[in-house]
Amino acid sequence: VKVETLTPDFQGDLGAVETVLASGVDVFAHNIETVRRLTPTVRDHRATYDQTMAVLSHAKKHRPDVLTKSSIMLGLGETEDELRETMADLRAAKVDIFTLGQYLRPTQHHLPVVKYVPPADFDKYRDWGMEAGFLEVFSGPMVRSSYRAEKVFLEGAAKK
Repeated sequence: VKVETLTPDFQGDLGAVETVLASGVDVFAHNIETVRRLTPTVRDHRATYDQTMAVLSHAKKHRPDVLTKSSIMLGLGETEDELRETMADLRAAKVDIFTLGQYLRPTQHHLPVVKYVPPADFDKYRDWGMEAGFLEVFSGPMVRSSYRAEKVFLEGAAKK
């Protein structure tokens, strides 16, 4: 049995990150959700882009043996340049595994979809992620942060 945790950012409390890591997890996941420019619109005001990067970076520094993972939703108005920048920032934080999926509006009270990303673009973004240095990238319209977690772990761990 392997354990992947999907955590909040603990409002930047790095001690809480260390507590999770001390529990014996195999994958520490915290989602970036969107690009820097859209973060104030898409995410709760308490969850900043830089705070997410700090949490992910600290997790890897504190426990380099644990795989780190993050995910992004596409179709909220991000540009390809912003997506590349986010990938570079995640790699600078030493994130190992990256997933990309299409944002789907759950209710009328949520943000509208700005663009439905073509499947071919998801393939291109996977290639970009691998070129950026992620151990594994899962990218597709229906990919979610927990997408095939067992495969993500096995493939990521094999490349470590």
